Formats: sequence, structure tokens, C-alpha cells
Amino acid sequence: MSFSMDVKEELSRVVSSKNCCRWAEMAGFFRMSGNVHIGNRGVLGISVNTTSAAISRKYYKLAKDLLDIQAEIMVYRNQKLRKNNIFCLRIPPQLGVKDILDFLAKIPDGNPWSAGKVSKPENNPFKNECCYRAYLRGAFLGGGSVNDPKGSYHLEIICNNFYHAAFIALLMEHYALQPKTTERKNQPVVYLKEGEQIVDFLNIVGAHKALLDFENIRVVKDVRNMVNRINNCDLANWNKTMNTTERQKDAIRFIDNTIGISELPPGLREVARLRLEAETESLKNLGAMLNPPLSKSGINHRLKKIEEIAENLASRNKI
Repeated sequence: MSFSMDVKEELSRVVSSKNCCRWAEMAGFFRMSGNVHIGNRGVLGISVNTTSAAISRKYYKLAKDLLDIQAEIMVYRNQKLRKNNIFCLRIPPQLGVKDILDFLAKIPDGNPWSAGKVSKPENNPFKNECCYRAYLRGAFLGGGSVNDPKGSYHLEIICNNFYHAAFIALLMEHYALQPKTTERKNQPVVYLKEGEQIVDFLNIVGAHKALLDFENIRVVKDVRNMVNRINNCDLANWNKTMNTTERQKDAIRFIDNTIGISELPPGLREVARLRLEAETESLKNLGAMLNPPLSKSGINHRLKKIEEIAENLASRNKI
């Protein structure tokens, strides 16, 4: 089972004790992927498909408890994948469906709320702030997914129009999240890419076990990445040191083959011979070998002078 399905399985067991939140969550779920059917005399019904038996059972029970209406779950074989079952939660045409549709009609589907705060608009369908969390939970169960944190961090909710996507984004922003919106196959997608933002979202909707699993994997990844960065930095520094050492040795050998090391000033001559004898020693260790000892910067200064002398000799030879 994928990490995304693990999250949904956990959320399918989260049931609010407040009716206002139950209504909000059921609305979020049906608003994402519900289909309306017209029966005899214009009486309406509603259905929604999901690949999770647990999710279909959850909203079957919510519909029965909140509205005391008839509902059923039908199972179909997915003809495309040929391995997954499709669970259809169907509420046949009956008078109680109108209550669901009336509540759904209050959710903005025209211009998104311009105020940018979900607590202020007059057409806010939610009674309390706790309903925001419930609606996001239902929306995620209806059209959301989250990547396994072992890979890239990505959580998304696929909406059916941009106005509803703006509504979902505003609910997320209410909790200081920073969602982004894009379009994929003519469908708007609200998504989060930062690990911390995804953790906050899982906490908001009540997926606490998944949150801990996500955080554990994220910590291991962060430590591994930090170790890799340190190793890469150490390797880069080591390569830089070795290249510098080889350049210094080449300069000293060039001087020895042209005018001879013995022609260098005493201070430079001593450092040049020590560099050839102690090829792998650091500048600090080279300075400690001298009598009297010389600082790292002092050794570095003399080696640069030696390189300058080699460059001058090379330019003369070209002439």
C-alpha cells in the first residue's frame, strides 16, 4: 500500500464528534467528485466513486447518521488497471439529498472570496473554525494524494474548477500554509512542496500517525543529506589541497631543472625542499617542521613566491 493510501486509511477512521464538522467533511468529499442524478419527478440522488473501501464506508455511515436516508455501496472492477476495485457510494434519488446539495451550494463556485480570510465572507457555509479542518479532510479524501517522503515532498488536491481550487487554497492559508495552484490536464491542482508544510497539513486534517511516519523519514533524509554535504565538502577541500600541492611541487621541480633550488633565497629554499620531502603534509604541519617554526600564512606566502619565480622563469624561456 502506498504512503498516500496509508494516510487516507488513517483519515477514514477519523470521525468528528460534532455534527457541524461531519457536515463540513461530507460536503468536502462530495464536492470533490460527487455526481448528481435525477430520478422520477425530478427527485435528486448523488454518487461518488473511490478506490478505498474504508472511505466509502465512512461517508456511507455519515450520510446515514446525518440524514437518515437510504444509501448503498456498489463494487466495480476497474477496467483500466484491471486490479483495483472501484467502490461507488450511491445515495438513490430521495428528498434527503436536497439537504446535501443545499449545503454544497453554499460553497463558493463563482468568484473566490476576495477577502482572503475564510472567517469573514457572509456566504461562509461553516459554523465554526473546526469545520475548516473537516472540510479539508473531506477534500483530501475525495481528490488528494501525498508522495512517499522517501522521495520528493509533494501533496496535492485535484479540484474540478479554479474557483473551488481558490477556496481550498484559502482554507489552507488560514492555517499559515502557502499552497500553490497549477493546471494539469485541464484540472486545477492545489499543492504543497515543502516538507514542513505537508507535516502541518497532515496535522490539520488529523493524520497524526502519518505525520510521525513522515517526520521520521524526513529526519533520516535530512541527516543523510547533511552527511553527504559534509563528505562532499571534505572531498572538495581535499581535492583542492591536492591540486594546490601538485602545483607547488611542479613549480619547485621546474625551478630545480632550470636554475636549481640552491639559487633560491635561504627561506624559500628551505620551504621548497621541505615541500618535496613532505608531499602530503598540510601547510600548518610544514610550518611546524621548520626551525624556528613558521605560521601557516607564512608558509603559504613563501610557496606563492616560489610559484611566482617559476612563472617568471617560464615566461623568460618562452622569449
